[in-house]
Amino acid sequence: MDPSAVDKVLTPEQRQTFEDQGYLILENVLSEDHVTHLTDATDRVWDDLVQNGHDPATNLLHHDYLWRDPLFVDLIDHSAILPLVWSVMGWNIYLYHHHLGVTPQEGPEGDPFPEPLGFHQDSGRVNQEIESNPRPRLSMKVVAWLSDVSEPGRGNFWIVPGSHLSNTVEIPDDRNPDGAMPVWARPGDVTLFDRRLWHARSPNHSPIVRKVLFFGYAYRWMRPQFEPNFPEDLLATADPIRRQILGLKSNVTGFYNVKDEDAPLKVWLEERGIPIT
Repeated sequence: MDPSAVDKVLTPEQRQTFEDQGYLILENVLSEDHVTHLTDATDRVWDDLVQNGHDPATNLLHHDYLWRDPLFVDLIDHSAILPLVWSVMGWNIYLYHHHLGVTPQEGPEGDPFPEPLGFHQDSGRVNQEIESNPRPRLSMKVVAWLSDVSEPGRGNFWIVPGSHLSNTVEIPDDRNPDGAMPVWARPGDVTLFDRRLWHARSPNHSPIVRKVLFFGYAYRWMRPQFEPNFPEDLLATADPIRRQILGLKSNVTGFYNVKDEDAPLKVWLEERGIPIT
C-alpha cells in the first residue's frame, strides 16, 4: 500500500461528524482522470449486460462487477479510500459487499417523484435478529460518484441524518421521513455512510445517466454478501493487504483469534506507529 495512505485518514472533526450524523461527504477524492477511466470501465460493463439482455431503459444494480476490470479492484484498497474505512472500523475489516449502479432517465425532466422513497437500513435479517437499540454498526459503505448528482432529480441518494442511532423511523404513507434529504455530489466525490443510516435511492428524471460504485466493508467475521469467485491472476498478484480486504484467510479461526498473517493491515499500521486496538 502507498505509504501516503497514513495521511488520508479522517480528521477528528470528520470522524465526529460521521459518528453523530451517520454519513460524511468528501469532495474530490478521485481525480478527474481516474473518474474518466472508471466511467469507461462502467460503460463497458453496462454495454456487455445490455447485449446479454438487460433492458437499457431500466436501472442496473449489478453485484458481480468487481472482477470485470482491474480498475474496480484497485479501488478496494486505494490509498485515498481504505484509510477512510479503517479510521472508523479499525484494521479487522474486509470487503463483504459491492455493487455498481447505472440509472438512465426514468421519468420526465422536472416531474416530481412519488413519496415516500424506499427508506431502509442495510443488512436485512440482521436488523430483525439483533436485539440491541441502537443496533451495532457492523459495516459501512463507501460510495464513489462517477456522475454529477449535485442537483435534484438525478437519482439522488437520500438519507435521514442521525437516524443510524435509531432502530426505527416513522415513514408516513404520503411523504418521506422527517429530516430526509438528498446527498449532493459531483464526479470524484465520495460518500461514507454507516449501514444503519436510513437511506433510499430516488428516481432519475434527468438526461444525465447516474453512475456510481458502492463498496461495503465489514468485520472479517461477518459473512460476505457475494459469492467470492476470484480470478487466478488477481490472487497471483494481490499483496497481503489486498488479500485481507478480499476476505482471504489462513484458516477459519483466523476470523476470531487473529494472527498477524491473517491481518496484514494491522501489521502495516503497527510498523508506522499508528495506534490500533
